[in-house]
Amino acid sequence: MDLKGKKIGFGLTGSHCTYAAVYPQMEKLIELGAELVPVVSYTFKDTDSKFGKADDHMARVREITGREPITTIVDAEPLGPVEPLDVMLLAPLTGNSMSRLANAITDGPVLMATKATIRNGNPVVIGVSTNDALGLNGVNLMRLMSTKLIYFVPFGQDDPIKKPNSMVSDMTLIPETVKEALEYKQIQPVVIERNK
Repeated sequence: MDLKGKKIGFGLTGSHCTYAAVYPQMEKLIELGAELVPVVSYTFKDTDSKFGKADDHMARVREITGREPITTIVDAEPLGPVEPLDVMLLAPLTGNSMSRLANAITDGPVLMATKATIRNGNPVVIGVSTNDALGLNGVNLMRLMSTKLIYFVPFGQDDPIKKPNSMVSDMTLIPETVKEALEYKQIQPVVIERNK
């Protein structure tokens, strides 16, 4: 797979437990020749958790991409007309951000970069990570699945016994999903078994 010359927006939202699965995929995309433009949510930028300090996560993204992450709506807006992306990747995308995207609410840099990409007619790839995909957020998940230009990294229930509503993408499938999305195709199958 060759992504040489492709400019990929990489949006990270507040699913702190998923960052460790996402960073290697950022590195993989760069190995495949892509240029990554990191865009982070306010939660990613400002929240310390048991999964690490916000400053350390920001430093890791800088180290991987060689770029300063975009952290404001104002700085994300030019990704539409001035610095268009070939594809916008949201991984991890929390249920909270997913619900706002599904309802056209643009209140942060990641969602602004996504809106700008859709405005240009280019694909958006979602790597979902939410405890509520099969709960109240199910309607938003289905709305996005049926929306033009939006493609999903295959996902499944990560812990159906303890967290029956939770679904998480298999982040190792990000490169393949991006490749298909660049051809306006959804990688299949979309719903996979995750709890083996």
